[in-house]
Amino acid sequence: MARDLGARYFEMDIHLTADGQLVVIHDNSVARTTGRRGRVENMTFEDLRKLDAGFKFSTDYGRTFPFRDQGVQIPTLDEVLTLFPDVGMTLELKRTREGVEEAVAGLLARRGALSRVIVASHEHDTVSRFRRAAPTVATSFSKDEVREFLIRLRDDDLSGYEPPGAFFQVPEYKGLRRVVSKPVIDAVHAFGVEVHVWTVNEPVHMRRLLDWGVDGIMTDDPARAFADVVAFEPVVAVDSSHAS
Repeated sequence: MARDLGARYFEMDIHLTADGQLVVIHDNSVARTTGRRGRVENMTFEDLRKLDAGFKFSTDYGRTFPFRDQGVQIPTLDEVLTLFPDVGMTLELKRTREGVEEAVAGLLARRGALSRVIVASHEHDTVSRFRRAAPTVATSFSKDEVREFLIRLRDDDLSGYEPPGAFFQVPEYKGLRRVVSKPVIDAVHAFGVEVHVWTVNEPVHMRRLLDWGVDGIMTDDPARAFADVVAFEPVVAVDSSHAS
């Protein structure tokens, strides 16, 4: 649905199952979305495939569940890459099981998808391991790298700085502290790095960020984004956080 609306990127979270399959699901546990118990890292792909991934999804605070018993399953990353060959993807790696970095790098190479993905992780070690496994794939800044950049910007200490990634993907706020501002965006752009902001669902915030020059917005509601902010033609990514 997001692709048909015009989203050019999907944002999704990747886990490695107990039997080595790469699956697309946000949480470490299946409880919130399927109503069952279990951690993804401890379950086999066969275990996960039996679950109803649409069981808990509701847009009216639990009065109705439109995708329950409709055959919605937790997909593999391979299935998503194959089903959407022309869509860019941001893949956030969840390192609940060792080896996810190498597994993703290998799959991207086999599917010829190295050039159409951005690989991300909050964890610096995970990003670093992936960069070693697939040095040609674009990555975003880790949480530590974002923090370092913002501190150096604050201290006017960017002389000789070399950006570690091609994408600066951050929330607009961290708690009560603003992360994204016009000066931050300009400073990031000065190094040839794109700025993507998550998760933005209100059109008024989208317009402000786009006016400031952000290159991409991640949203839970691409229909609303395109209906109300279509004139800006941003790179809009559907955020799987609340759906997968």
